Amino acid sequence: MFLFQRNKSELVAPEDALQGRDATMPVPERHDVLGTPITPPFPDGYESLVVGLGCFWGAERIFWKLPGVYTTAVGYAGGFTKNPTYEEVCSGRTGHTEVVLVVWDPEKISREEILRAFWEGHDPTQGMRQGNDMGTQYRSAIFVHDEAQRTAAEASKTMYQEQLAKSGYGEIQTEIAGPPAPTFYFAEDYHQQYLDKVPNGYCPNHATGITLPSDFALNVRPLEYSIGD
Repeated sequence: MFLFQRNKSELVAPEDALQGRDATMPVPERHDVLGTPITPPFPDGYESLVVGLGCFWGAERIFWKLPGVYTTAVGYAGGFTKNPTYEEVCSGRTGHTEVVLVVWDPEKISREEILRAFWEGHDPTQGMRQGNDMGTQYRSAIFVHDEAQRTAAEASKTMYQEQLAKSGYGEIQTEIAGPPAPTFYFAEDYHQQYLDKVPNGYCPNHATGITLPSDFALNVRPLEYSIGD
C-alpha cells in the first residue's frame, strides 16, 4: 500500500483535482468469498453503506465476515475525480478516500451493528491517516444514503466519542456526508477481496480496543423514528 503514497495530508482543491475518465472500472461479477454480486442491483429491502476506515484491504474483511452481510466491495469516494485509478487516489490529487461498500440484509443484521464494526475496527481520531498509512485517502468516513442512516451515524459517533474520551483519546475526525452519499467508484479487480486472494497480505490493525456500549442499538433506534417529527 506504500508504492504510490506521497503522504498528502491536505485535501486537494476541486479545481486542482485530476479530471478522471468516463469509463468505469471493470470488476468481477461475484464476491470471491460470499459468491454474491458486488455490483447493483441488490435484493429489494437490503441496505447499503459506504465507509472508510483506512487501508481498504483489511477493512473489507471486517465486513464480509459479519453474519447477514450480503456483499462487499472496495473503492473510492468523497473526492472529485471520476472513475479514478489506485495510483491517482494515492497521489492525493483526487480527494477520494479508500472505502468499503457494505450491503446487508436488515432481517439478519442491523444498521447499528454495521456501524459498531466500523467504529471498533479503526481509530477515528487520527485524521488523514491510519497508523503508518499517511494521506487523505486513509481518512475515516461514513457516506449515508438517507436521513435514518445519518441519524444512526451521528448518534453512534457521539456514543463512541464518549467512550474514547474516557480512555484519553482525542476528538473523532470522521467525515459524515450525505444524503445523498457521494458517488462510489469501484477499485480495480485485484483490490476486491484482496485478503482472500493474498491471505498473508498487508493488514494493519488500528483498532483502539474501545467498544460501544452493549445497549448501543437500543439507544440509536428511537432517534431514527424522530425524523420528521
